[in-house]
Amino acid sequence: MSQFRPKYITFDCYGTLTNYEMGSMGRQLFADRIASEQMEAFLADFKAYRLDEVLGDWKPLHEVVRNSVERLCRKWSVEFREADASKIYNSIPTWGPHPDVPEGLAKVAKEIPLVILSNADNAQIHDNVAKLGAPFAHVFTAEDAQAYKPRLQAFEYMFDQLGCSPEEAMHVSSSFRYDHMSACDLGYGARVFVARGHEPSLPHYATHQIADIGGLAGVIGL
Repeated sequence: MSQFRPKYITFDCYGTLTNYEMGSMGRQLFADRIASEQMEAFLADFKAYRLDEVLGDWKPLHEVVRNSVERLCRKWSVEFREADASKIYNSIPTWGPHPDVPEGLAKVAKEIPLVILSNADNAQIHDNVAKLGAPFAHVFTAEDAQAYKPRLQAFEYMFDQLGCSPEEAMHVSSSFRYDHMSACDLGYGARVFVARGHEPSLPHYATHQIADIGGLAGVIGL
């Protein structure tokens, strides 16, 4: 197969580039209400509610977080504390990159424009992007698109702004549920799964798999 050189490389941010700490925050905040042997099941439900909250009409991220925590507490019959949701939301802009990200991105940014499409709001995402250590040509958020991934509307907004088609681009993400299933449906020219360990590999939806961002340069022949 000939080497694919995309016009843009688009990225998921939280989880793929930024170390996503929603689970660790939940583990810390609910240690007083959830037994250690139940914590993994509790956090799996937290993940499921966060996904469910973004599948409908857009709402601010702080509402997504708050609703997810409230529904989680209701299911597990534990006390819901408004302060817990606020602490999780307010921690987001402090999260930094995975160790492999700055160097891996820097290699690629010299050759191809980098773009972020994130389930974020505009008040927070730029603090996270500043910590990634590489230049991004564009940063788009769910707030901009008025839709969260995995909804196709979020991707379509981005491509309208970029003035290119999915076939001309490569998408990089560590999530199939939020990113690669939609990227496959849209017909992206290449889809790179970063195997961070929080989702199993589903090869049908990815054209390449790498262990970390350090492997991205090899995908595009650098």
